[in-house]
Amino acid sequence: MKSLVQATIAIVVVCALLQFAANRLESAGSAGSKDTITVYNWGEYIDPELIKQFTKETGIKVIYETFDSNEAMMTKVQQGGSAYDIAVPSEYMVQMMVEQDLLIPLDHSKLPNLNNIDPYFLDLAFDPKNKYSIPYFWGTVGIVFNPTLVEEHLTFTTWEDLWDPSLKDKVFLVDGAREVIGMGLNSIGKSLNAKDDDVLREATNKLITLSPNVKAIIGDEITPLMINNEATVALTWSGQAQDMMWENEELDFAVPEEGSNLWFDNFVIPKTAANIDGAHAFINFMLEAEVSAQNNDYVGYSTPNRAAMALMDPEVISDERFYPAEEIREHLEVYENLGPKWLGKYNEYFLEFKMSLR
Repeated sequence: MKSLVQATIAIVVVCALLQFAANRLESAGSAGSKDTITVYNWGEYIDPELIKQFTKETGIKVIYETFDSNEAMMTKVQQGGSAYDIAVPSEYMVQMMVEQDLLIPLDHSKLPNLNNIDPYFLDLAFDPKNKYSIPYFWGTVGIVFNPTLVEEHLTFTTWEDLWDPSLKDKVFLVDGAREVIGMGLNSIGKSLNAKDDDVLREATNKLITLSPNVKAIIGDEITPLMINNEATVALTWSGQAQDMMWENEELDFAVPEEGSNLWFDNFVIPKTAANIDGAHAFINFMLEAEVSAQNNDYVGYSTPNRAAMALMDPEVISDERFYPAEEIREHLEVYENLGPKWLGKYNEYFLEFKMSLR
């Protein structure tokens, strides 16, 4: 009996200690959240020096985590296990996150530097009045190529150039259903947001005829391949193309005239946020003209920050391959939220195309 009593007392003591420790941890985490924010962003998508500068100016430590696709980011936020204060989804994903009630409405009074953004990039259809999102970078999908390694007549101002017989086993494609199926749709004069099985079938059949020219469907590894002239032609995003061209001046980039994607990546505050004030402070900091200009120089993608552009190299912002004129942008499309049914169909057609490469 004595041993039973001792054991019971020991269990009670241990439970009390565990509860005390849990309370201390919870208290510490709650207090620490005011001095810390967690940013969930694409890889290589911010100048690390700016994170240090933000911490120095505000005293707020930044925990920086990265993702490699909108879908991966969405899954992590949905699970709710991580208290992300800021995420950076693309436009169609902003729509999906709003529909699933995953975002906090922004307090524009805490974002005075929003005035630095070009009005052209505000109040867009995917987020009217920017209730939930603030534009970060924008760009296009097009073709990066080495003119010295392709036939002279290939300028890639048309998608049809990818089908040229001289490019057999030389074309690389990004590993994205929206990008590749969208390219197929644009190549037959259709919207890259098409919701029609017959149209999607026609685009997929057209893509399958491209198979002999496709070397591989890959991700970021295309960058060193193009830089080192181990690859000739690639479907990619404008910012990634600009990174390649910075390292290899022989490369060029074109957006085909039939149309392509105009994309926007955006700051949002998920409902998982533990430090909403800190999140607003970080977004406002990134919207400062000098900060945005420095960040653009590091990242290379196109900035929507008009005040920052006034501080940037005129040659950069006058390059219509990466800052296309407004009349050119009118021929480009923003990805719409297709919904689970049609997004599933796009993925199925993309998989069918991938299988045709074997």
